[in-house]
Amino acid sequence: MSDIIVLPGLGGSGEDHWQTLWERQDSRLRRFQPSSWVKPELLDWIAALDREIGRAKTPPILVGHSLACQFIAHWAASAKTKILGAFLVAVPDPTGDVYLSEAPSFANPPRQRLPFPSLLVASTDDPYGPFEYAKESASIWGSEFIDVGPLGHINSASGIGDWPEGRALFERFHARLD
Repeated sequence: MSDIIVLPGLGGSGEDHWQTLWERQDSRLRRFQPSSWVKPELLDWIAALDREIGRAKTPPILVGHSLACQFIAHWAASAKTKILGAFLVAVPDPTGDVYLSEAPSFANPPRQRLPFPSLLVASTDDPYGPFEYAKESASIWGSEFIDVGPLGHINSASGIGDWPEGRALFERFHARLD
């Protein structure tokens, strides 16, 4: 049974976010803990993820949302530990206004193939990440790409609850890794 590490984006995925709901439903999932969800600093997030991976009994699967997708690309460029794969949801455009004002140290994520299997899930109407940017990111990172239609930023504001369709996508991805 794989360890699963949840990596929320800016603000930390609130009480009604699918990541939080999945954590409550599945004891295999645990959230990494950087110093701040509101004022994220890249080096702090890297150290927090390395600590959490160090606690894993097996190479974990990462479940990233929004800013965490770009963060995983940063982390992978210098990672010294192995992971099984990454499930990436709602990748934002790192040149967007919110991104640059709230998380400037995360700017300019590496645009190179990820050294592990990944699946990138995108919405056709994400206000933080244009659909074409998501498709291009999947191609550059070597990620499988899934279009889930118009779901906004695939968060609690999207009205998807615990996002059963996403959970099914994750479970299929997970099954292929084991």
